Amino acid sequence: MRIVLSYPNFQFILYSYIVVTSAFNKAPSYIQALMTVTLTINNLTRELDLDPGTRLIFVLRDEFALNGAKLGCGLEQCGACVVLVDGQPTYSCTKPIGELAGKHIETVEGLVDDDGHLHAIQDAFLELNAAQCGYCTAGLIMRVKALLSDNPKPSRAEICAALDGHLCRCGAHPRIIDAVASAAAKLRVRER
Repeated sequence: MRIVLSYPNFQFILYSYIVVTSAFNKAPSYIQALMTVTLTINNLTRELDLDPGTRLIFVLRDEFALNGAKLGCGLEQCGACVVLVDGQPTYSCTKPIGELAGKHIETVEGLVDDDGHLHAIQDAFLELNAAQCGYCTAGLIMRVKALLSDNPKPSRAEICAALDGHLCRCGAHPRIIDAVASAAAKLRVRER
C-alpha cells in the first residue's frame, strides 16, 4: 500500500505495508491514500500519483516546474496564485487537485506562443511598466486574460472590479489598469 503524510508545505511519501489493528478504525487524518490524477496544464497532459488534497500551486511548481504562479497568502486573498481552470480564474493556493481531473489548466507560461512571442497582455504589461517587483504579475495577467475573453472592451470601472481581489504592494495600480486597457485594444485590432 502506498500512503502519503501530508503537511502544509511538503509531503513525505511512504511506501510500506500498513498493519491496521482492531484498535484503529481508520488512519489518522494526516495520512491520505494516493490517487492517480490526470492533469492537463498548458496543453500538456500527465498522470500523477498524488494526495488528492494537494493544492494545485504545489503541483504546478513541484511537478511541472511552472513557477509563474506564486504562493502569497495561501488564503485566496492576494491573487498571486491565480491560474485559469477551464477559462475561469482560480486560486491555485487552495484548489485541491482531486477536483481538477479532466479540466484544462492554463498558467502564465502557457500564454507564450510556439514561436516564443508574448501574449498581448504580457506585452502591454512590459510596455507600460505595469509590474514593479513582479510577484503579483502572473496572477494579474491570468485574471486579465479571463476578463478580456468575456469582455473585449472593458471600461475602467470593469477593469478595477475584475482586479479587485489582487494585491500589488508596489502601488503599480494605475499602470496595471492602463496595461489592461492597452491589451484590450491590441487584442481587438488583432481580431479584425
